[in-house]
Amino acid sequence: MTGETDLRRLLGGMRPELNPGRYVFTTTEGGVPSGVTPLVTVTEPEGLTVVAPQAEADAAGMAYDYVAGWITLRVHSALEAVGLTAAVARALADAGLSCNIVAGFHHDHLFVPYEDAQRALRILRELSESAA
Repeated sequence: MTGETDLRRLLGGMRPELNPGRYVFTTTEGGVPSGVTPLVTVTEPEGLTVVAPQAEADAAGMAYDYVAGWITLRVHSALEAVGLTAAVARALADAGLSCNIVAGFHHDHLFVPYEDAQRALRILRELSESAA
């Protein structure tokens, strides 16, 4: 199942969707604590980065500084596609919003400040409409 590589089609077909809930980036030197179901993990020399629902991190006593909203771009982007991440990051940066992007096999996932998630969603929809 090959993903899309054409930037115009990628942008026009993004269909950004805000997932419900609050998500945090936290780290642990051990494994993922019981009761925490990570969305993303990244192994770094300093420890295991875990992106997980805030309530689960709170229940496990995990520390964090950043609370995010999770937006999924519903277009099936190819991992070798060029420009989607840059275009999305630029649109959000121009609005003064931080964005942490994670590529899955089928979709790209954006983590933006929770309090700005609805605004980020509007910006992404406008970007998509202007490309369609």
